[in-house]
Order: sequence, then structure tokens, then C-alpha cells
Amino acid sequence: MRRLFAPAFVALLILAPLSARAVEPDEILADRTLEARARALSAELRCMVCQNESIDESHAPLARDLRLLVREKLQAGDSDAAIRDYLVRRYGDFILLRPPLRAGTLALWGAPAAILLLGGAFVFLHLRRRAAVTAAPPLSAAETQELQSLLERDERDRA
Repeated sequence: MRRLFAPAFVALLILAPLSARAVEPDEILADRTLEARARALSAELRCMVCQNESIDESHAPLARDLRLLVREKLQAGDSDAAIRDYLVRRYGDFILLRPPLRAGTLALWGAPAAILLLGGAFVFLHLRRRAAVTAAPPLSAAETQELQSLLERDERDRA
């Protein structure tokens, strides 16, 4: 049983640092509640360099600048919504990892479903066309009679 857990434990130890947050010790606020708010906000904001990570996870210099900006605004007394609105005004809805559903972001929300539907329709039509091409036309009456006589002759030859 130990042999089974040892590789998993080693893999966990190797991969654990990869999931660590990118927040540097000099960024952490002394006030724990403000730091918790900063982490929550940072987890919702997209890194404009990496684009698939939050600024809380990204090691990009721009992400660090954004984390520091969020913490400065929190220390200045801004609300979470005010900070989010400021960043959206500055960078657009793209900075949000979960952009709101609006007319402008409808393509972001609808594109995956549209691509899936179009892909499914393409596969369905392709398979349908392929099945129609490979299907043999039905036999005529003369062909059916000839096939029947050949089968009967084959049975007689075997007997």
C-alpha cells in the first residue's frame, strides 16, 4: 500500500509550489480584513498579460502592479465595487474573469455554445452524407432473382 502512496505524495510535493499564489510578502497588508478583501478581489480580476490567470495567481509584472493598486485603493477606503468599477473603466470588462452578461459581452458568453452547436451540426451532416454515399442502391427484381439462384446453386454444390 505504501508503494502506491509514495509516488502520489512525491507528485503532490513537486506540484504544490505551482499552485501557490504570486502575492509577494512585501505586498501583504498588515490588516487581515483588508488583505482578505484584496485576495478576494484579486481572484476575480484577469491578468492582462497571462489572460487565463487571475492577478492573484500571475507572476507577471503587470499583475503585481494591479495587486498593489487594489491594495492602495482598499487602504484609501474604496469599496470593492468601486475598485472593480475603476478597473473596468480602465481596462474594460475583459479584466473580469467572469464578465457580466450584457449586449457587449453576449459574444463571450454565447460563443462556446454556438461553436458547440455548429460543430455538432457539422458532424451530424457529415456522418449523414457519408452514410448516404456508402449505402448501396436496392437490387432490382432481376438482380434479386439472380442472387437467389446463385445462393441455391451454392447450397446444392455444398451438399
